[in-house]
Amino acid sequence: MRPDGATGLLVSSLAAFRKYQRETAWTWEHQALTRARFVAGDAAIGAAFEIERDEILRLPRDPAKLTADVIDMRRRMHAGHPNPTALFDLKHDPGGMVDVEFIVQFLVLAHTRAHAGLAKNVGNIALLQMAGTLGLVPTDLAQRVADAYREFRRLQHKVRLTGAPHARVEPEAQAPRRDVVDRLWRTVFGAPSRPR
Repeated sequence: MRPDGATGLLVSSLAAFRKYQRETAWTWEHQALTRARFVAGDAAIGAAFEIERDEILRLPRDPAKLTADVIDMRRRMHAGHPNPTALFDLKHDPGGMVDVEFIVQFLVLAHTRAHAGLAKNVGNIALLQMAGTLGLVPTDLAQRVADAYREFRRLQHKVRLTGAPHARVEPEAQAPRRDVVDRLWRTVFGAPSRPR
């Protein structure tokens, strides 16, 4: 991840990354860090990055601020990806994939300090199931949302293979999946992330 975006250095030292993540980074950047992983390059730097990532994910966080920050970012993303059609955008619309991803990122940031296994980059479905097993969310609801996410991803790939610019489908068939995602969102955050 690149601090300061296009105005920042293309590459920073591990020490600079550590300082930035601990002192300046926004919650949004820690959300992104839940999905980050070393993939190529110097193995020693990769190992040091993974240790630092784990430590950052375990930092104590104010639950109210974390909740407010995640909800605010979700609202911003929703506003940045308007859907002027009557179709359901599998990724960006309420009850879709981004809602699931934000729920998982919140659970990782809120609970990794007490449950180190949540720091593993094992994917949204496995992390949802882990959160259910740990009792952080209702187990049956976590499984239903994991199933919904899996189906949304399948449909997204199917639509994108046609060359469509957006993964949008008829909304009626997706209503039960959207509802279960919305139910988990309300369970975790207590309020909707965006207008439906």
